[in-house]
Amino acid sequence: MTMIISHRFKYLFVQLPRTGSTAVADELYENYEGERILNKHSTYQDFLKQAAAEEKTYFVFSSIRNPLDDAVSHYFKCKNDHKGNFTVPKRVARRKGIVNHMDNEIYRYLKKTNADFPTFFLKFYRTPYNNWADLAHRKFDYVIRFENLVEDFATVLKMLNIEPKRPLPLVNLTARRTRSYVSYYSTREAIARANWVFGPFMREWGYEFPREWGDMRVTWWNQLEYDFLNVFRTMYWKYLRYRI
Repeated sequence: MTMIISHRFKYLFVQLPRTGSTAVADELYENYEGERILNKHSTYQDFLKQAAAEEKTYFVFSSIRNPLDDAVSHYFKCKNDHKGNFTVPKRVARRKGIVNHMDNEIYRYLKKTNADFPTFFLKFYRTPYNNWADLAHRKFDYVIRFENLVEDFATVLKMLNIEPKRPLPLVNLTARRTRSYVSYYSTREAIARANWVFGPFMREWGYEFPREWGDMRVTWWNQLEYDFLNVFRTMYWKYLRYRI
């Protein structure tokens, strides 16, 4: 996660992929005296290790996204070779680590099969989902919801006593998204899998499944697997991400 810091306004923005963070980071950098620090593999814990005492008191915020929507975005970014991530040599060379390796596999699979979203989803989403938000988002002063990106960003500026220069421009939009993400979960199997994969995360972060899907519950076994996997995910995110 790259970060944007402002010593004048005393804020730190921690980016999280596919949550609208590129739009927020660019706007902070261009209009609100933000500076880019660390690299895309850095965590908030990395920032704390090198931050000055005063910097540790800055207002910290990040963003989050409904995983139902994020999975559809993930599908189209791989399917459409977003920004040439899978074909442009310089970008390919920078794509290292387990997550990027999996995305490379997804790209090749979609290129070969032209699979629809439910087929992709059932193949690649099998275990309870989590992301880097689990590391530190609970400690932050504010978490922007992707679903309310423009409004929540305006709220952050108000909390920082910053006069907004303009509404937040939206950038880095996924290509060829022509309908609601909910409509892509078009089979019973995909809906059932979404309940299993996303249920614990959605409950933890206050998201709800569409009402028309009926009663979607997180079972004790589902929660147990989520918690169990998070132990190993946290170890990877904190200590192994540079090595694997």
